Amino acid sequence: MMNNKSAHSSRSRRDLTTTGLRATSQRAIILDIIRKSESHLDVDEIYRRARKREPRISLSTVYRSLHRFKEMGLVEEHHFGEHHHHYEVKPTSAHHHLMCLSCGRVIEFDYDLSRQIMENVPETREFEITETELRMTGYCHKCRKKGM
Repeated sequence: MMNNKSAHSSRSRRDLTTTGLRATSQRAIILDIIRKSESHLDVDEIYRRARKREPRISLSTVYRSLHRFKEMGLVEEHHFGEHHHHYEVKPTSAHHHLMCLSCGRVIEFDYDLSRQIMENVPETREFEITETELRMTGYCHKCRKKGM
C-alpha cells in the first residue's frame, strides 16, 4: 500500500509526464511542495522546503522548474503587492484573493463575478478574455482585532 508521501510524488510525476516535461525527482519534489501547501509560497520558501527533502537541489533549479510549470499550466504565479512572486497549483475553478495589508495573509474565496464577466463582457465589447484575476486588499480579522 502506498503511503501519502509517495502518492503525492506519483501524482506529481504523472502530471509532469502528462504535460510533456521530464519527470525528474527534483521537479516532482517542487510540485509536491506547492501542491501540499495550504498557502501561496514564494520561491525562497519552496527552496527551503525542497532542500529539506533533497539537500543537493539548487535555487536555480527551483526557478527554472517554476518557470516551466507556469508555461505548462501546472502552477499559477501571483503578485501580491510585493517584490516577489507566490505560487499555487493551477486551480480547477476560478477563485480570488483577499490580502491583508498588515500581516500579508492571503485568503482565497469564490465569487460568481468573474464567470459573469467572462460570459457577458466579451460579447458587448468584442474582446476575448483569456484569464481573470481579482485581488482585494484590506485587513484580516486578527489584524483588525489587534488594532492593526
